[in-house]
Amino acid sequence: MPRRREPVPFAFVAEADRFRSNVAPPPRERASTGRIAGRCLLGLTIVAALVGSVILGTPALTISHSPTETQQSQVSPGH
Repeated sequence: MPRRREPVPFAFVAEADRFRSNVAPPPRERASTGRIAGRCLLGLTIVAALVGSVILGTPALTISHSPTETQQSQVSPGH
């Protein structure tokens, strides 16, 4: 048999919205200089990798309309 869910009284829901805790969370630790430097270095490495991949991949994306020397026929005109 499926269980019937009991309705929640509206007064309880309204009271839950007004509830405030008197316990404050502990203050966050400040990041050390080494941790900040490590994050900056990681960010710079990722940006450099993306820029390098764009620079190295750009020539492969260009379309050349003139044939290169290796694509031209090597047949002599008299034969």
